[in-house]
Amino acid sequence: MGKVMFYHLTRRRAEAVLPPLLDRSLAQGWRVLLRGPNADRMARLDQSLWVSGGDESFLPHGLAGGPRDALQPILLSDNNDLPGDVSCLMVLDGAALTATEAQGLARTCVMFDDADDSAKSTARGQWKALLEAGLEAEYWSEETGNWQLKLRSGGEAS
Repeated sequence: MGKVMFYHLTRRRAEAVLPPLLDRSLAQGWRVLLRGPNADRMARLDQSLWVSGGDESFLPHGLAGGPRDALQPILLSDNNDLPGDVSCLMVLDGAALTATEAQGLARTCVMFDDADDSAKSTARGQWKALLEAGLEAEYWSEETGNWQLKLRSGGEAS
C-alpha cells in the first residue's frame, strides 16, 4: 500500500508541476496514469507535455483510447479505468479517485488548483475518505514558493 500525496497548487499550474513529478515517477520504474476531468483538459495537457522541455526532457506519453495504450509509460485519460500495470495514479482538477484504487498503488498524487473551488472541495473529500480507509497521506503546499509538507496523516506537520 503506497502513499497518497496531495499537492495544493497556489503559484503554478499543473502543466508546470507535472513534468518533474512524472520524471521522478518514471525514474522509479513506475507506469503512470494521469487522470483528468474531461477529454479537452487531457488534450491540452498532452500538448503541454510535448513542449515542456525539449528533446532532453521528453516524457513518453499518450492519450488513452489509442492502439498502443498498454505501451505508454504515461497514459493520459479522462475516464475512471485503471489499467492493472499502473503503479502511480495522478489525478487533476477534481477527477475521481477511490480508496480501493489508491490501496493497490505504489503512489497516488492528487493535484488541485487553489483557484478551483470545486477541485478543492473534491480534494478535501478525497483526503477524508482515504484517511478513513487507513491510507497514509501527505498534504503539500507551494504557498511560500517551494513545496512544503503541511500535514501528514495522523496530524503531524513538518
